[in-house]
Parts: sequence; C-alpha cells; structure tokens
Amino acid sequence: MILSLWSCSLTRELPPNELLLFEVDTEGIRKSDAEALKSLIRQKPNTRIPLINLSPGVLVHSLGTRFYDSARLAENIRQSKEEAMELAEMISQGNPSRKIEKRYRKLNSRVSSLERKLEYGNWFMRTGNARVVLDSSETAISRQQMLIYLQNNGFFDASVTTQTDTSGQKASLVYQIEENSLYRIDSAFTQSDDQDIYQILEKNKKYSHLEAGERYRQTDLTSERQRVEDLLKDNGYYTFSKSFIEYNVYKDSVEKNVVIEQLIRKPEQGKKHRIYTIDSIVFTIASPNEHIPDENISTEWKGIRYIMYQDRYAEKIIGSRIFQKKGDVYSKNSVIETQRQLANLDVFRMVNISFDTLGNRIQTNIFTRPNQKFQITNQLGASVTEQLPGPFFSHSLRNRNLFRGLEIFEFNFRAGLEGVASATTEGGVYRSRELSTSASIIFPQFLVPFNFGTLEKFGRYNPRTRTLLGYSYVNRPEYVRDALNTILAYTWATRNLRHQFSVNLLDANLIRSSLDSLFQSRLEELQEQGNNLINSFLPSYVSSISGQVIINFNQYGLFQRNQASLWRLFVESGGTTFNFLNLDKLANRNLNYFQFLKFQSDFRRYIPLSTTSTFAYRLNLGLAKPYGISGGVLPYEKYFFAGGSTSIRAWQPRRLGPGSFTPQTREDGTFDYRFEQPGEILFEAMFEFRRKLFGYFDGAFFIDAGNTWTFAVDPSREGTDFKVNRFYKELAVGTGLGLRMDFEFLVLRLDMGIKAYDPARPEGDRFILDKLSFKQPLGERGQSVFNIGIGYPF
Repeated sequence: MILSLWSCSLTRELPPNELLLFEVDTEGIRKSDAEALKSLIRQKPNTRIPLINLSPGVLVHSLGTRFYDSARLAENIRQSKEEAMELAEMISQGNPSRKIEKRYRKLNSRVSSLERKLEYGNWFMRTGNARVVLDSSETAISRQQMLIYLQNNGFFDASVTTQTDTSGQKASLVYQIEENSLYRIDSAFTQSDDQDIYQILEKNKKYSHLEAGERYRQTDLTSERQRVEDLLKDNGYYTFSKSFIEYNVYKDSVEKNVVIEQLIRKPEQGKKHRIYTIDSIVFTIASPNEHIPDENISTEWKGIRYIMYQDRYAEKIIGSRIFQKKGDVYSKNSVIETQRQLANLDVFRMVNISFDTLGNRIQTNIFTRPNQKFQITNQLGASVTEQLPGPFFSHSLRNRNLFRGLEIFEFNFRAGLEGVASATTEGGVYRSRELSTSASIIFPQFLVPFNFGTLEKFGRYNPRTRTLLGYSYVNRPEYVRDALNTILAYTWATRNLRHQFSVNLLDANLIRSSLDSLFQSRLEELQEQGNNLINSFLPSYVSSISGQVIINFNQYGLFQRNQASLWRLFVESGGTTFNFLNLDKLANRNLNYFQFLKFQSDFRRYIPLSTTSTFAYRLNLGLAKPYGISGGVLPYEKYFFAGGSTSIRAWQPRRLGPGSFTPQTREDGTFDYRFEQPGEILFEAMFEFRRKLFGYFDGAFFIDAGNTWTFAVDPSREGTDFKVNRFYKELAVGTGLGLRMDFEFLVLRLDMGIKAYDPARPEGDRFILDKLSFKQPLGERGQSVFNIGIGYPF
C-alpha cells in the first residue's frame, strides 16, 4: 500500500525546474470579505486526502494521461478529414448512396469528438485535475486583482505582497495583505439642470445605494447608476440610459472619507430629456408560419387594437395582461411585466414589444406568434422517492386555447416501477408499481366565486384556475390501492415569484384498497389492541380544503453564490363539509369518512461558505389531527413518516418512531423493523455540509435529528404519544457521509447514515455511536443504512 501511494505522489515525475503548489494562504484580512479575496487567487492547490500526499483528482487525471496520445489523435483527425473530403466530393457529384451519406455523417461526428478530446483530453482527464504547478505570472495577476478589489471596496491605501516558501519541490504561497484605513462615504449629492429629473431623484433618495457613513464600494456606484436609469425609465424617460450618468469621487486622505458627486448630463446642449406617453397600443398575433395578418381586419377592446390571423383569442384575457394603457406615462416596469405575464399564459411562442416614437408620444407594438396548438411529450427515465431508483414512462398531451379563452387542456399518463421497503417486511427491496392518469383544464383567471371584477385586478399575479379529474393505482408489497380524485384549485404568485400561493377549494378522493394477508393480519392485531389504523384502508371518501404559500428568497434551488431560503406553509382541513351534513345518512353508506386538520411548515436554507463548500439545513414541522367521524384515524396518505433518503437517513424509509416506541426484537437482540410507523406529529432537523471534491464528484457530511409522535396514547405502541417533559429525549439522531455526482442537469446521490442516538432503546443506552469500532466500522447490525437518491435531499 505504501508503494502504491508513493507512486501516486503529487511530486513524483515532476520536472526539476517546477514547483508543486502545495499550500496557499492569506494573511492580514481584517475587514474585507475573505472569501471574495480568496476567490481571486487564480492558482489553488489540488484537493488532497488529509495526512498523506495524495490527491484523487490528480490520480484520475494521471490515469487519463497514460492513455492519451495527442500525436495519434491528430493523425486520426487528419485521416478522418481526408476521407470525409473524398466522400463530400462524391456526394457533390450527385446521387450518392445512403451508405456513403451515412458514412459521411459518421465521419463528421467522429472528427468533432476527436477534436474535443484533443483539446480537453479524455474522460479521465476532464473528470480529474492536473497537478497545479506554481506560475509566477498567475501569482502576479492574482496579486493585482486582489489590490483592485481592495481599492474598489474602500481600502484605497491597501497593498498586497506575496511570500513563497519551498520544501523540496513543494511551494507554500502566502498573500500578505495590508488593508490600512477604510474610507467611508461622507456625503453624496446630485447635479442636474433638469428640475423634473432632480425632483424625481430627491423624492426617491431614501432608496439610494449611496448612504452617508457606509463604506465606499465600487459596486454601490454600479447599483446606483442602474437604479437611477430604471427609476427614470419608469417615469416616462424612454430614451434615458446609464451613459448620461457620471460619478466623481473626491477622496480625503486625512479624514479617510469620500464625497460622491452624481452628474446627470443632458442629451444635447440646451435640451432636456423627454417624457413620453402612450399614444396607442397595437397587439398583433401572426400565424404560426409568421404570416402577418391584414391590418384592416382588426378589433378594439378598451383602447387596445387587436390584429389576429384568426379571431380565436379572447381580447379581455389578453388585455388583463397588458399594463400600459393609452395616455399613461411610459413605464419600463410595466413593459417588462406585460412581457412576463403574456409569456406566462403559455399560449404564445414569443412576445416582442417595440415602440415607435413621434415627438413625445409612443405607439406600443406587441408582436406575438402562437405556440403550437397541440404538444405531445414522452419521457423515459428513472425516479426515486424512498429507496432505489426505478424506471418510469410518462406521456402528456397539451391543447392550447381550448375554448378560445387561452385555456390549456392537459392529459397526463405515467407508469413506473420503484424499489421500496415493504411496510411489513424488513430488509431487501420490493417492487412498487404505480400508474396514474389525469385530465385537467387550466383557466388563465379566477373562476367562480372569484371571477367578478378580478380579471384586470389580478392580472399581474398570473391567476390560474385548475380543474382536474384523475385516477391513480399503486401496487405495493403490502397493499393495492386505487383512487379516483377531482380537484378545483387556484394559484397565483407575486411578480418576482418570491411568494407563490395556491388554494384547493375541492380535493375529493374515492379510495379502494386490497390488503396483503400478512398486512391485514397485522392491522387486525392492532385493532384488537385499540389501534384503528385498519380504518385507513377501508373503502373511503376523502375530501379536503387546503392552502399553501411558498416564500422563496433568492431563488432557492438554483445555483447560488448568495444565501437562499425557502419556506413552505401548508394548511389542510379534511371533511369540513361533513359538519353541515346529516352524518347518520352518511354512516349508512358503504364508505369510510374522515375529518382532520393538518399543518406543515418546511423551512430550508442554503449558505455558501466558499466557492467550493456550502452549508444547508432544513427544519420540518408537521401536525395532523383527526376528529369527528374519523374514529381517531387519518387517511393513510395523510400520516407523517420519518426515515429514508429525504428524511432521517440513518433509519430505513418510514420506520423511525413514533416517540420512544420499541419495535419487537429478534433472537439476536436487534430490532424488527418490518412495519411502517405512521405518526401524527413530525419534527425533522437536517444539517449538511457540502464540498466539491473533484470533477463531477461532491462530498457531504450530515447530521439529522427528528421523530414522529401521536397526539393520544396508542394502546398498541407504548411511548408514541407526545409529552413536553420527554419529547426532547426522543429525538433520534443520525450522522453520516454522502457522495454525489453533480452533472448540473442531474444529481446522483449515495448517503450512508449511521444511528447515533436511538430513542427506541432504554434511557441510558440510547447513545450508540460508540458501537463503531475498527472491527465493526459500520457498527452493529442495522446501525448503518445506505440510501440512493436522485437530486439533493433538500
């Protein structure tokens, strides 16, 4: 092993005149953004395994170089191009055979592939990392960029030097930074001969990015210039641009502050910037083949002229998405919002807004082309929700402008297989078959009872009404369950998508179940002990009213350099209408009914620590309480479960808890986790440190804590009820490591969770992380759980 590691040493086979960049550090950073400065360093050491001089990235890259022959690749490219030229000449002479054309296309594809390999290397070279050799020119560029950054952020007197220490062929580089005094803004003022512009700027001065007492930043000047341009364009100054704004910064080296002068230049000598108003609006819908309809064939609705190749689109719906009216002062924000909301209708392929100016007046021209009437999409892929990925096939049909009111009809079909843990069997993976189909119509407005006077009022919020009729079929190891459901839902969002709202006025389901004999026996045993969970699997009618709000800060879920958060709040009331019905008549029917209240709060936060590492956490709280005719049980889908690849990862899917409930033990003393454990109260806290390793590979270290509980005492499961004086002792804790392959469009994930604190054990024996040893690196049987997933856990 020592010889193997030595052969992969970073300095092995390094030329004598080169130095390996082994360490890079910075000194002297006190008030600056350390991560921002470090990100300007152009050369950074290879990621290494601690304590040994070994880098997996370099190992993979070196492996690739052993199979890489640039001369041979160049020769193959030359030969392929010559053959392709000969075939091209044969094709140009006319009537080539299909075999020749196919060979020609294959050669062109091969040349492109070989050229890419010649430029970027083979797969191993692209996935791994080459040795980082110290380059003095790169160091000088880094030093200069760091100095510019410091001066642009208020440290005008800063200096940056470097010191290099060598040991053998290893170099340690230190960037020594002297920040010196920080310059702050003493005052900022505006110079403009145009009193109208001056008054607008003074009125909105409180939104300025240049505040007295704040540190000087060059980026604040850039932000302020953009703010002024947007502000003036939103107040009628259509032709105004940032080129008319200048800044003069006066530095006081004694007081260590700056005075900033903002100068608004005139467009021409002796002339003022013009304020434009909307003279007319013309909305044109060209045909799919871009044929422009006759302008003489047009209609008018509330001051907007419509020219359509077919009179098949509702003017009142389109008008509710146009936020500039005749006589209004030109507003850039209204134009952007108009373009966004017209695109949100998903009826038009493109939306182009242009303007014709005459004097101080504008004609707004909105030009669109309809999207394809029918759209068919077929997908074949893999998905995972519990344990192992499984294949799925989906088919969707979309019919746009169904009733000529910009409605969208959607038909969806999905069939899939997935590996899941059985609810009645421990260990192993079982096949779950799922099939679902639905038909829905999406209306671009609020329907009854909210349609009166709301069309134009809520146009900026992309209002939608969805009506759906669907069927689903699930075949799991322990039961077969099919359901017929119908939904009436309203959705809308704020303009920046920071707040998204949805309300389901009706969500009704007819459910039928067929149970496996072992699972039915288990449910009957629970019923004899006072647990009526079996009622959740009787033929049932489940109806509910629900609402959800999603608050998204900084577009959580996308690649971020800044902190981002997402908070989802969900409230549901099941069987509310039964409060107004005769329950005696309902009881005579062969259906089970449910009344319940459910609440869930899911908060997630993403915090970048550096360019290569991030910290993320999730706090998830859920409550579900049955009442009334429910008989103390919930529909099975409404229960909370803990454990699995997106929950507490040290426990098998849906097997954790509730509370301190202790499952039956086997002969060897380990727990029998054959049965799923539904709960009515859920708490989860998940913390994860993520770091880029090399190439497509990322690593993670995580700690998960949480459990489920019940509101009332469960006679069949002792210790499941929630008690304030002991719930904190029943929080299960798991930790572990994760490996991810991040291809940007797809993330493959493998997590190994290890139980650290198990509330199912007697008090005093619940900490079990010390069960890990050199002989048992995974702990005792069942202590470590492996999870395969697609995408991040949160």
